[in-house]
Amino acid sequence: MPPDALGLRYSAYVAAPQTDSALLHPQLYLGTSSWSSKDWNGVFYPHGMKPSEYLSHYATRFRTVEVDATFYSTPAEAMVKKWRRDLPEGFLLAAKVPQTITHEKGLVNVGEDLGAFLKAMDHLEDRLGPLLFQFPYFKKADRMTEVAFMERLKAFLPTLPKGYRFALEIRNRTWLKLPFLQLLQDHGIALTLIDHPWMPRAEEYVDIGPVTAPFAYVRWLGDRYAIEKQTKTWEKVLIDRTSETLRWAWVVGHLLSRNRTVFGYFNNHYAGHAPASIELFEHIWREMESRRGIQIR
Repeated sequence: MPPDALGLRYSAYVAAPQTDSALLHPQLYLGTSSWSSKDWNGVFYPHGMKPSEYLSHYATRFRTVEVDATFYSTPAEAMVKKWRRDLPEGFLLAAKVPQTITHEKGLVNVGEDLGAFLKAMDHLEDRLGPLLFQFPYFKKADRMTEVAFMERLKAFLPTLPKGYRFALEIRNRTWLKLPFLQLLQDHGIALTLIDHPWMPRAEEYVDIGPVTAPFAYVRWLGDRYAIEKQTKTWEKVLIDRTSETLRWAWVVGHLLSRNRTVFGYFNNHYAGHAPASIELFEHIWREMESRRGIQIR
C-alpha cells in the first residue's frame, strides 16, 4: 500500500497535543528518548517551566520514557528516588545501561558496575521499565568480531539477575542471525528493533524473527548525522517520516498480536521533534484501526 494512502499530513503534528498511548492499546508504551531537551520549552513544556518540573509534566502526557543520561554514568540514588516521586502509578521508566559496561569493558569484569547500576535503579520500584544494553557498531579497528561478541554474550547473559527486563541493541546488521537470536531468547532478552540507516527496514525485522522475550523494545533513532547537518535544535519536525512510521505501526501491531508488551521510544533525530513523532504514530494507528484489513507490506 502506498505510504500516503491514509491521506496523512505530517506537518500537522509539530506541537503534539496531549496524547495517551494507553488509548491505542493497553500493552503499548510509547515515549521519547530523554525528557530534558531545553528546545522543548515553550513547545512541549509550558514556557518558562523549570527543568526540575519537566518529568512530572512529561508523565501527564506519556506513560514511559527512556533515560539517556544513565548511559554516561550510574545516577545518584537520590536522583532516582526523585524520579520515583515524580512519576504516577502505571508509568514505566526505561534506562540505558552505563557505557562503562557495554563500550569500555565490553561485558568483561563488569559485575560490580552492573550491581551498582541496578542498586540505584531499584529505587524506582514498580516504575522501573526495561534496561537497555546498547552496543556500538563494531568496526574492524575495534577488534570485536561477531564470534568474539557471541562468546562475550554467552559468558555474560547467564550472570544477569532475575526480576528485570533487559533489552539488547546491536548495530551490525549482519550479526542478526539465528544463533544470536536464539541466545537472546534462551535468556529472555529482548532484541531491540531500531530505525537506523545501518539496520533493516521495519518490515524486514518481522522476517528476521524479532520476538525473543516476553516484551518487545523499539527505538526510532533516524539518521543522526544527516539531520544534524540541518539543525542542532529540536523544537519542530524537519523530516517527513510518514512512510517509515506507517510501516513501523504495522510491525508494532504484529508484535502486539503475539501478546507482547511493546516499549517504543522516539529520538529527536528521527524527524526533528520526538513528541510530534509520537503524535504521528498515534494518528496512523487510529487510521489503521478504522480501516482494519489494510496491508502495509
